[in-house]
Amino acid sequence: MNLLTGRGGVERATRTLQDAIDRAADSGGGRVTIAPGVHETGALRLRSRVELHLEAGAVLRFVADPALYPPVGARWEGAATTVHSPCIYARDETDIAITGRGVIDGGGAWWWDAFRGGTLSLPRPTLIGLHGCRRVEVSGVTLRDSPAWTVHPLLCDDVRITGIRILNPPDSPNTDGIDPESCRNVRISDCHIDVGDDCIAIKAGSEHSADRVPCENIAITNCTMIHGHGGVVIGSEMSGGVRGVVISNCVFQDTDRGIRIKSRRGRGGTVSDIRVTNIVMDRVMCPLVINPFYFCGPEGKLPIVSDRRPQPVGDGTPRFRGIHLSHITATNVQACAAFVSGLPEAPLDDLTLDDVVVSFAPDAAPAVPAMADGVPAMAAAGVHAQFVEGLRLSGLRIVGADGPDVVADDTVRFADPGSVPAWLS
Repeated sequence: MNLLTGRGGVERATRTLQDAIDRAADSGGGRVTIAPGVHETGALRLRSRVELHLEAGAVLRFVADPALYPPVGARWEGAATTVHSPCIYARDETDIAITGRGVIDGGGAWWWDAFRGGTLSLPRPTLIGLHGCRRVEVSGVTLRDSPAWTVHPLLCDDVRITGIRILNPPDSPNTDGIDPESCRNVRISDCHIDVGDDCIAIKAGSEHSADRVPCENIAITNCTMIHGHGGVVIGSEMSGGVRGVVISNCVFQDTDRGIRIKSRRGRGGTVSDIRVTNIVMDRVMCPLVINPFYFCGPEGKLPIVSDRRPQPVGDGTPRFRGIHLSHITATNVQACAAFVSGLPEAPLDDLTLDDVVVSFAPDAAPAVPAMADGVPAMAAAGVHAQFVEGLRLSGLRIVGADGPDVVADDTVRFADPGSVPAWLS
């Protein structure tokens, strides 16, 4: 079905598009095609066995009017709440797809200004929000100017995101690229992501989530990531646990951090079985950060979050283990080669850095590698490690460090005597 919309006002255009989606679903499924041209609309709801296909030259432009995005229940930053409907929304649907060579424009500038001005009564829409869905595909399309997170699969199973472009200005607030949350079996490949927050952020709810559902079996490959706060980030919402993640064959450029894992006391959950290989980074402030003292958000300011003394271990204790990085090249680094830490009561367990080469920018400027109290600004510093059990270093090469290549105190235990660098022996 081919549609030419944009006449008769945005509300009429929205009804026309939604009616086409509903008719396709009611007839057993099919493709709704958006023809070349600019088509203005409000929130749309995708339904089972329907493919929304944008032809080359088609622009689906979401008009920035809160009335066009009715309230729906969702998670936002880990907690159940009510938000403005995603621009394209689906809940409990099966076999849904968004495909094509066209553009989906979220009209984000108005939303960003309203957010900064504190005038919104509900959290902003995500551009694509898919909740509780199975067998999901997003492919080929260009997504730009998202009001908030761009692609947010939540509690989904069997998700494939491939060949898309995400373009949000570097200064746009909370415009993450792809945020799978409490999902299973997610494949993200061949994407270009240039955003104002994390390029890809893997989440699993917070301590305020009603249930603890892991995010697991995640493969990320052949992607380019630009300008984000992090290339691939896990957390800080990880209370359900994150496990079984493979990140390979990617390029990060001008991201604040490369691989970033973050949480804090009270969140609980375990991040485990993470493999990162064949990554090239350039102009990244810090290539690797593992931080269980993350202080952002109101509860991040509680004294227990930043306390370096051992605390009682319980359900709220976050744990990191089985994290392995290999064949990494990072050039023009600013702050330090890596900043990795566990908790004194729950050390980071089983961390490998193999064939990791880091070189610093000639004019490396001081920056704080981890968002945690007590972490100083650094420039051209080596690997900083604390509260680690089973650290393996093999083929680590750091070029141009101002000071030791590795800074590790007596809270760090190496996996075997052969892995202890000569300068620490």
